[in-house]
Amino acid sequence: MLSRITSITIGIALVAVCGIDARAILANGNPPTARWIPRDTVAILEITRPKDVLHLALESKLTETVTHHPLFKQAALQPNFLKFQAGVHFLETQLGTDWQTALKKLTGGGVTAAITSKGVVLLIIDAEDAKLLDQLHGLLIGLAKLDTANQVKSTEYQGATCWELADGQVHTVLGGRFIAASKPEGLKAVLDTKSGSEGQSLLALPAYQAAKKAAGEEAAARAYVNLGIVKQLPGVQAGLEKNTNPVAALLLAGVIDALRQSNWMALALKIDEQTLSLQTTLDGKVSKNSELAAFARSEKPDAGALPNLAVPRRIAGMSLYRDLHGFYAAKDKLFPERTSGLIFFENMMGIFFSGRDLTDEVLSQFRPEIRFVVAEQKFDPAIGVPQVQLPAFALVLKVWRPNEAAELMEEAFQKAVGLVSFTSGQKGAPGFILDRPTYNEVRYTVAYLGKPRDAEKGPLPLRYNFRPSLACLGDNVVISSAESLTRDLIDTLKKEMAALPKALHETDSLVEVNATHLASILGANRHALVRQNVLEKGISQGEAENNIDLLLGAVKLLGKATFTLGQQHDQLQAKLVMTLNP
Repeated sequence: MLSRITSITIGIALVAVCGIDARAILANGNPPTARWIPRDTVAILEITRPKDVLHLALESKLTETVTHHPLFKQAALQPNFLKFQAGVHFLETQLGTDWQTALKKLTGGGVTAAITSKGVVLLIIDAEDAKLLDQLHGLLIGLAKLDTANQVKSTEYQGATCWELADGQVHTVLGGRFIAASKPEGLKAVLDTKSGSEGQSLLALPAYQAAKKAAGEEAAARAYVNLGIVKQLPGVQAGLEKNTNPVAALLLAGVIDALRQSNWMALALKIDEQTLSLQTTLDGKVSKNSELAAFARSEKPDAGALPNLAVPRRIAGMSLYRDLHGFYAAKDKLFPERTSGLIFFENMMGIFFSGRDLTDEVLSQFRPEIRFVVAEQKFDPAIGVPQVQLPAFALVLKVWRPNEAAELMEEAFQKAVGLVSFTSGQKGAPGFILDRPTYNEVRYTVAYLGKPRDAEKGPLPLRYNFRPSLACLGDNVVISSAESLTRDLIDTLKKEMAALPKALHETDSLVEVNATHLASILGANRHALVRQNVLEKGISQGEAENNIDLLLGAVKLLGKATFTLGQQHDQLQAKLVMTLNP
C-alpha cells in the first residue's frame, strides 16, 4: 500500500507540473495541443511519451527506496496522509479501476503545460479513454457542488461548457481533452485560438518548429522557451548585460553570449531503459571573436576538451578547453567593475611566482586543455585514517614549454607549502615536510605531515587528508591534494602519452560523475555526517541517521552522470546523461 501511495503522488506531480503533447493527430480526433496554444506563449513543456515517463517514475527503484524509508513510513501514518489514501481508494471504487491504470488512460494521449505572455498557466490533458475522463470529471464536479464553501459556475463560450471554481481556476472538457487555465481569460484565449486560423497558434510559429526539430521526435519530453519575450524582462535583461562573475564566465564559456544571440531555447528528455538524457539547445551562434567565448573556441577542427583521466576510485572528472591566457588578458573588458579585486589577486600570485607577470609570463605557459579529477583516497596505514575522510583532488594542466613550466611550478608549490606550514606553526599545529621521491621513473615533490603525536592517536584531524604533491611528466603538470592520487595519475598519464588521446569533437566542457564511488565516501563519513546533522538542525540522533541514510540511498540509485557543453551544428548545446543503477 505504501508503494501505491508514493507512486500516485509522483504521478499526480507529473501531471500537474509537466506538459505532454501528442505527436500527431490524436486517437480522439483532436489536433496537437500546440494548435490550440496562443502564438505569443512564453514557454511550453511537452512529454510526448507519457507512458515511458510514468513507467520510470512509478515502477523503478525510486518508489521502492522511498517507501521503505522510515521517514516515509512515519509520514504515512499522519492523519492527512491517511485521508489522502482514503480519497484515492474512493476514486478507484467509483471509477472501477486501480489508480495506475486510470492514470495511464487519463494521460496516455498527452499533457501540455504552458505559460502565456500574460502570465496565465495552461494545462491540457489528452485522455486515451474519453469516457473515463467524462466519468471522473462528472464525479469531481458533483463533489465540488456538495461543498457549500465552493461555488461552482458554468458558462458557455465558443461552443464549450466552461467550469469555474471558487479559486478562480477554470476548465472545460472537449472530446477527451481536458483544458484548464489559472484565469478565465487564459481559457478564452485557448478556445479563440482553437476556433481561429492555424497562423494564430504556436504550431505555426517558425521558432517553435525549429525548437521541436532540435529536440527530436524520439524525445519522451520536450520544451520550448521564447527567449525573445523572456529577454525583455528587466531582471533577465540586466543579467545578460552584466558579466560580473569570472568563475561562471570561465566555466560556462559562450553560454551568456549564445543567450544574447538566441531567439529560442529547446529542451529534450529521452528515456532508454535506465538511462536519462536531457539536452538543451540554443539557436544563437557563438562568435569565435566574442570576448565571452573566444577563450573556449579554436580554429582547429581537431581541438577541444580531452577525455577525462580514468584513475582508480574516481568520483568525478572534469575536462575543459579554456585558453587561460586569453581569458585573463581580456579581464579589463570582461569584468571592469572587478579590476581592483583582480589587481589584489595578481599581487598575491606575484608572491608565489616571484613577481612574474601573471598574464604573459605565467598563464601563457599553459595550453587550453585543463582537467580536474576527484577520487577516493588510499590512506597510509602507518599514519592512520582521519576522522573525516575527504576525497583527493588534482588539477592536471598541459604546458607549452615543459622544462620552463616545471621550474616555475616547483618554485610556486614550495612557496605555497611553506606559507601553509608557517601559518600552521603559529597555531601550534605541525607543518609539512618536503620530499622528492620517485615513482614509475617520475620524480615528484610531496609535502607530508609527520606521524601523529601521542595526543593525536585515534581518529586523526582533518589535515591528515592532505599530502599535496606536484609532478611534471612530458607536457603535463599535476597538482594534487594527495600523494596516492598523484601516483595514480602518473600511471594514467604515461598510458595516455603512449596512446596520444584525441580531443572530443565540438566539445569544450566535459564533466563525469560516478555515484557509486561518491556513495562509498559518503558511507565512510556516515558517522560524521550524522553528527553534523544533529548539531546543525537540532534533531535527534535517529532522525539524523534517517536523513543521511535517505541521502545515501538516493545517491546509490544514480549510477553515472555525464555533462557536455559545446557547439553542435553552429548551435550551443548542453547535454546531461544519467544512468540509473538497476
